[in-house]
Amino acid sequence: MNENLDKTAMVVTAHPDDAEWGCSASVAKWTRLGWDVVYVLCTDGSKGTEDRSIPSKELANIREQEQKDAGKILGLKAIEFLGYPDGYLVPSLDLRRDISREIRKYKPSILITTNPNRDLLNSSYLGHPDHFAAGEAALSAVFPSARDHLTFPELLEEGLEPHKVMQVWINMFNMDSGSNKNWFFNPIEKSDLDVAIKALQAHTSQIPDPERAKEFMTKRREDVGKICNASYAEAFAKFELS
Repeated sequence: MNENLDKTAMVVTAHPDDAEWGCSASVAKWTRLGWDVVYVLCTDGSKGTEDRSIPSKELANIREQEQKDAGKILGLKAIEFLGYPDGYLVPSLDLRRDISREIRKYKPSILITTNPNRDLLNSSYLGHPDHFAAGEAALSAVFPSARDHLTFPELLEEGLEPHKVMQVWINMFNMDSGSNKNWFFNPIEKSDLDVAIKALQAHTSQIPDPERAKEFMTKRREDVGKICNASYAEAFAKFELS
């Protein structure tokens, strides 16, 4: 990792618990090393249940509190809830502006988000449309919207000056895509993984079997660690921005 980077990072995902599944061990590593990390959640999480007795509004409140609980475990600086309806997210200009606002507000040097592309050739997972929308909007906010003062001038009126993100890390779950010059494997400590697992397990409405979730988290990071000669690691596509 570039030691000249400011110790600030942002994670932009669609739903509460997305970041815990994808990159929470890296987040735990950052906060352990004194970084400020902010989550930006695009949707309210109001559709993620098979329990017909829970209304959407109640579920949204439950999942917001679960995310706050997970954030405390991870030591996040802040969590911003954009409140778009779960299941209906699109990479609209409104969403791009709202993410640009958070980038200008917190000024991260690194931003993590989800892959905006559906992979039907190499992946066994179809993917959630909200994940693709959040990734596309976040990347478009990084470049060029948060950077350019003439884009969304209303943000200048709010006192939010343009900001250049230095690196983008995209969560990568599929390791069957072959060689990629942008692959980046972030080694993590066992203690970071332990914190990440506790944070994931805070999402009790989404984790019916906490032990199985722990096993999945551990095996995934062990498998990635073998690629980079580490005990545990998380996988990303990393892009350096000038």
